[in-house]
Amino acid sequence: MGDEKVLVTGGGGFLGQYVVDQLLEQGAQVKSFSRHSYPDFNKKNVGQITGDIADFDAVTRAAEDVDIVFHIAAKAGIWGKRSEFFKVNVMGTENIVQACLKNNVKRLVYTSSPSVVFHGGNMENADESAPCPEKYDAVYPETKALAEKKVIQASSDSLHTIILRPHLIWGPGDNHLVPTLIRKARRLKRIGDGTNRVDTIYVENAAKAHLLAAKALEQKPWLSGNVYFISQDEPVNLWDMVDSIIDTAGLPPVKGAVSEKTAIAAGVVFETLYSLLNIRKDPPMTKFAAKELATSHWFNISRAKKDLGYYPEISTDHGLERLRLYFAEKK
Repeated sequence: MGDEKVLVTGGGGFLGQYVVDQLLEQGAQVKSFSRHSYPDFNKKNVGQITGDIADFDAVTRAAEDVDIVFHIAAKAGIWGKRSEFFKVNVMGTENIVQACLKNNVKRLVYTSSPSVVFHGGNMENADESAPCPEKYDAVYPETKALAEKKVIQASSDSLHTIILRPHLIWGPGDNHLVPTLIRKARRLKRIGDGTNRVDTIYVENAAKAHLLAAKALEQKPWLSGNVYFISQDEPVNLWDMVDSIIDTAGLPPVKGAVSEKTAIAAGVVFETLYSLLNIRKDPPMTKFAAKELATSHWFNISRAKKDLGYYPEISTDHGLERLRLYFAEKK
């Protein structure tokens, strides 16, 4: 990235921090746009702009005098008000696009999710031609899909864009997937027959893919508007991976199982009750979560290899060892 000026939205988040660190290693001048400020960024000489991604004026000011934007900020989760997801994921992305155009920013790398094409069944070796479903079981993938459309539509001579779809990001410092598994480890049960395979991606590999996408947009502008799946390039048994992750924290493997049908039925009941009672926290189960946990979903990343030069540099085993050391140091 040389001495380029870069804006990272959600720079203080899990993936965002790794992207920021790799940019700094390459000599970039980095600004972070997040809801909060982070003391570590002051030590690293990262410019910090706090604000709401749904505030167009704030986003426009943040995008001033930069060469490229990495738009990572998002509202994730399996439950919540549609309006909140829409405000952050859709309106926020539209604000980023318009801010780039207004400030003559030439490149935008957008972080999406493979869940935008998840239709509730098995997806094995799927590629970027996989269509979005007609109906979604959760608001998160629906709003990320709408945001993707905005980024693709914005691709032009004025703004070159690439969309990345990292699947199940994990690693040291994770504030979503890994903590959730650890918190629920002792009462987790397998959903389905336990044979489903999925993609994951170690966080440093995901961050590296973002920098490769930025480089590709500079050197191969004809790639603008493209979408890419990125992963460890080695599908794993979901429940073996769950056991491996919670083992790094010294916890026992998952015991017991329920059928996919039972989990989906439970999800319907919980969603109905939580809606009626207006409960904000995540239900123990939802239809979307049940289907995701019971099915295979792994993707062909040949396109990312060919166009971006992406290969996972850190293996799953090596990543798990780093996660184990991370937990050991926290004790």
